[in-house]
Amino acid sequence: MSAHHPETGDRFRRFRDRLTNASTDPSAADPTDPSAADGTDRSGGPGMRRGAVGADSRAELTSPRRGSAGRRGGRRGGGEELRVPEAEFTSYYGRPILKAPVWKWDIAAYLFTGGLAAGSSLLAAGGQLTGRPALRRAGRVTALGAVSASAVFLIRDLGRPARFHHMLRVAKPTSPMSMGTWILTAYGPAAGVAAIAEAAGVLPRHGLLGLAGRALPPIGHAAGLLAAGTAPALATYTGVLLADTAVPSWHEAYPELPVIFAGSALASGAGVGLLAAPPHEAGPARRMAVAGAALELYGTHRVETRLGLLSEPYRRGRPGRLLRASRLLTAGGAAGALLGRRSRAVSVLSGAALLAASALTRFGIFYGGVASARDPRYTVVPQRERADARRTGMDLPSGRAAPPTV
Repeated sequence: MSAHHPETGDRFRRFRDRLTNASTDPSAADPTDPSAADGTDRSGGPGMRRGAVGADSRAELTSPRRGSAGRRGGRRGGGEELRVPEAEFTSYYGRPILKAPVWKWDIAAYLFTGGLAAGSSLLAAGGQLTGRPALRRAGRVTALGAVSASAVFLIRDLGRPARFHHMLRVAKPTSPMSMGTWILTAYGPAAGVAAIAEAAGVLPRHGLLGLAGRALPPIGHAAGLLAAGTAPALATYTGVLLADTAVPSWHEAYPELPVIFAGSALASGAGVGLLAAPPHEAGPARRMAVAGAALELYGTHRVETRLGLLSEPYRRGRPGRLLRASRLLTAGGAAGALLGRRSRAVSVLSGAALLAASALTRFGIFYGGVASARDPRYTVVPQRERADARRTGMDLPSGRAAPPTV
C-alpha cells in the first residue's frame, strides 16, 4: 500500500470547503471541475482562481437562456416577437392514439331499436293496466318487431349467431355486454309471448284453438308485465356499455348516457302510442312523451356543455347536426302531445317527430363518440389536465367530473 501524503488530505479539505461555499455563493468556484482543486485556472492563465468570475460572466449565467426565451415567445434583439405555433396533436406514423370503434351504422340502429322495444313495452303495460286495448296492442306488437330487429343488428355486428349463444355461458355482473346479453334473453321471450297473446281474439271459440284463445290473455298479461319489468334495464344498459369503453366522449359522459337513453326510449314508446292509438286512449302516451322529452333534452344538453373539450364532438360536424335536429323534433313532439289532445292529425305528427328524434339522438351520440376517438386531441388534453390536477393537488375544473376507474 502507498503511504499517506498530507497534501492529499489538504487538497480534499479545500475541495470540500469550495463545495460548501458554492452552494451558498453563486460566485464561488465550481467544485466539480478538477482544475479548481489546486486553485488554478488551466484555461485562463496561471494564478487566476476559478471562483473569480467576472461580472459579465455572472450576468450571463444568471440571465435566462436565449433558447427558452425564444421558445416561450420572447423578443430578439431587433424587437421581433417570437410566437410558438399551435401544437398539432398527432401520433407516431400518423396512427391514432386510440383505435376507433369498428362499429358501423347497424350498432347505432341497434341502440335505437332496443330503446324502442323497451319504451313500447312500458307503453303496453300502461295500456294494459288502465284498460286501453289499442294502446296495449300497439305497444306489444311494436316491442316484438323492435326487439327482433335489434337482435338482427346485433348478430350482424357479431358476424355469427353462435357468438351470441356463447356469451350465455357465463354471467359477469361487471361486464355490461354480458349483462346486456342476459337482459335481451329475458326480455325477448316475454315480449314475444305478450305480442302473440294479442292474436287470441281471432282464434275460434271452440276446440283446441278455442282453449288456446282462452289461455292466451292471462299468459300475455303476465308476459307483458315481465317485459315491462326488464324494459328499464334494456333501455339503459347500452348507455353503460358505451361509457365503459375508452372512447373519450363516451367515457366522460358516463352519468348522462343512461339518462339520455332512458328518455329516448320513453319518447319513442310514446311516439308509437300517439301514432297508433285514438286520442281518447293516448293519455299514458302523452305523459310518457313529456317525461321522455324532458330526460332526453336534459341529458343531451349536459353532454354538450359539461364535458369541456370532450363536448366538442357532440356539437360539431355530423353529430352536432343530428343532435340539433333531434332537439328540435323532441321539443316539437312533446309540445304537440300536450296541445293536440283532441286532434288525431296533431297526435300523429307528434308521434312521428318523437320517433325520428329518438333515432337521431342515438345516431348523434354514436357518431360523436367515434369522432372523439379519431382525434388525438380529445385523448391527450384531458389526460394532461388530470395529471396536472393530481400533481398540484388541485381539483379538476368545475363542471368536469373525473371518470371512473375502469
